Amino acid sequence: MCSQLWFLTDRRIREDYPQVQILRALRQRCSEQDVRFRAVLMDQIAVTIVGGNLGLQLNQKALTTFPDVVLVRVPTPSVQSDSDITVLRHLEKLGCRLVNRPQSILNCINKFWTFQELAGHGVPMPDTFSYGGHEDFSKMIDEAEPLGYPVVVKSTRGHRGKGVFLTRDKHHLSDICHLIRHDVPYLFQKYVKESHGKDIRVVVVGGQVIGSMLRCSTDGRMQSNCSLGGVGVMCPLTEQGKQLAIQVSNILGKDFCGIDLLIMDYGSFVVCEANANVGFLAFDQACNLDVGGIIADYTMSLLPNRQTGKMAVLPGLSSPREKKEPDGCASAQGVAESVYAINSGAGAQLGRSLAPGFPTLAVGPVSLSQRAGPLSSQLPIGPAGGNMGHRASSSF
Repeated sequence: MCSQLWFLTDRRIREDYPQVQILRALRQRCSEQDVRFRAVLMDQIAVTIVGGNLGLQLNQKALTTFPDVVLVRVPTPSVQSDSDITVLRHLEKLGCRLVNRPQSILNCINKFWTFQELAGHGVPMPDTFSYGGHEDFSKMIDEAEPLGYPVVVKSTRGHRGKGVFLTRDKHHLSDICHLIRHDVPYLFQKYVKESHGKDIRVVVVGGQVIGSMLRCSTDGRMQSNCSLGGVGVMCPLTEQGKQLAIQVSNILGKDFCGIDLLIMDYGSFVVCEANANVGFLAFDQACNLDVGGIIADYTMSLLPNRQTGKMAVLPGLSSPREKKEPDGCASAQGVAESVYAINSGAGAQLGRSLAPGFPTLAVGPVSLSQRAGPLSSQLPIGPAGGNMGHRASSSF
């Protein structure tokens, strides 16, 4: 019987760059490999239990067969466990292999939940406090005092750098309390001064680092998101940095994700956050990659009769999961500053345009043998092409 593969996404994000690129790649590969393919929107599905058996309706028609693999792209800041996750759990219980799985998505829709999952595994993270009730922000002004000032305040459901503040003292924190929305809790996090205005975005697919990008603020703000005006340049990591990103991805149960690392003195890292629905427009351009195609290749490898007993891996890359996962993250510390010292004048020019005090960087050629997508050379890095916001044509 012919294998079936679905691409499941949300109507609100279906025309964003990542979804368009993934859809393009999946259509092409399924056509070439005789796989039945369907692009589905979340609101087209109804989940049923009839006569004690699970069922599924698509556009009001009951299905008699179900997909083998479902690649999922949902807007994690607005994912609802009572609706979206219900659909994903239903598909999983019908025997579908979801990419990413429902629990791994849940691990990342709330920033504090991510840290709860990572705690106890030796992963370096900033000290972080949060609270239960939506209206209890004010009580944390005293509770979070051990973190010191300035302190970072983030919405647990924020994304693309939104809902993030650097508060200078208790009075500033009290002022913010009266200005922000309290529909979700906030977290309070120790400020990592060394990484102000810069971080490293690492994309992991199938347990492997496919690339990494240094993101830098250009206006002095703490956030470095490209959607807020930051710029990105390719930034190859040492093996220690890669192992940290891989460990985080494994703990969270991810098939693919983006891991954001804050940069400490002497080149070591702490984990800032993980992104289940990672955007990659600026990443494709900076790293000359086709992330949508790489995710599609990995997803295709999960179809029946395409696995060899080992975990599906990307073509041409060995699986780091075949190696012993490091205890804790001692190996991820002490990464040499030479991780940023690559050769080219382009980086020097970028360095001069960044916030004052940021080191000059130089960028060299990417070392992966992946092809760049057809749009990658046409799309800008930075504010004009902020990862998730770029719209392109799609057909669902």
